Amino acid sequence: MQIRNTTTVYLLFTFFSIFFLFITFSQSFAGSGSQGVPNPSLILNPDKQFNYAQDLFSAKDYLTAVNEYKRFIHFFPKDERVELAMFQVGMSYFLGRHFNEAVNSFKKLTDQDFETEYSIKSYFKISEAYITLKAFAFALINLNNLITITKDENIRDEAYYRIGWIYVETASWDNARHYFEKISPKNRNKFRLERLADELDKETLIPQKDPKLAGFLSIIPGGGYLYCERYQDALIAFLLNGGLILAAYESFDKGHNALGGLLTFVGFGFYAGNIYGGVTSAHKFNRKETNQFIYKLKKNTRVNFSADLENKSVCLSFRFFF
Repeated sequence: MQIRNTTTVYLLFTFFSIFFLFITFSQSFAGSGSQGVPNPSLILNPDKQFNYAQDLFSAKDYLTAVNEYKRFIHFFPKDERVELAMFQVGMSYFLGRHFNEAVNSFKKLTDQDFETEYSIKSYFKISEAYITLKAFAFALINLNNLITITKDENIRDEAYYRIGWIYVETASWDNARHYFEKISPKNRNKFRLERLADELDKETLIPQKDPKLAGFLSIIPGGGYLYCERYQDALIAFLLNGGLILAAYESFDKGHNALGGLLTFVGFGFYAGNIYGGVTSAHKFNRKETNQFIYKLKKNTRVNFSADLENKSVCLSFRFFF
């Protein structure tokens, strides 16, 4: 009995000794590299982390930059550059053409209850993202929200100016004039409003085609195309429809009623297409002329706002065209 007890104690002692050595070895191994040499502790430095994100942004590696800015924000939430980092996240998405993600990122700054440099810039970038997405109504709502909250007359004037150009983009000339006129007297020269107003008045000179008249003229095959100055399409429509009408007539005249009926059915489809094509050609002509007018208007009078990427921030720059 005594021998058995001694053996049991010895086995227990051996087990715990091996267990202790195993735990010690595991901890040592966890703190060692692949060669068994301890790795230095990884210490995140706010300056290095932020600069690394900025370098990625400058290198146009925008999606990687997003992750590094977010890492900086997570580990250093009290750093004075957190708001800039948040803005740069939005800019990274914006320049990477991920516009919906950009809007969501900028909104984290505009949702704040206080007005800051980067929240104001975020409002403008949100509107630009919406314009790129052709979501003009959301861009207008966003800028009007900015006008409501800001106490800075210069910011309001810039918002009015941008709203005016959104209406120009959508050919809403009267609305554009209304918002340009809201700009305060002290900033009217800065935004070149006198010249802009003169150029905008020329919108009445934009050549236009009447879609109803184009459809009426298409009663004669090709007439609508001819009115819309699409001469080749007019000739093709005239020859094709004329040929089918003539072929159907001759088929009926020679007693080939089945063939005549088939040609009449096919010809009716081409004839209806000729009328529809004339109407749509008028709309296309009007859009083309309007877009050309808007392009020239922007080229000759618009003040551009752009990002100063070299300084890794956004600034207002003025560029004039002559």
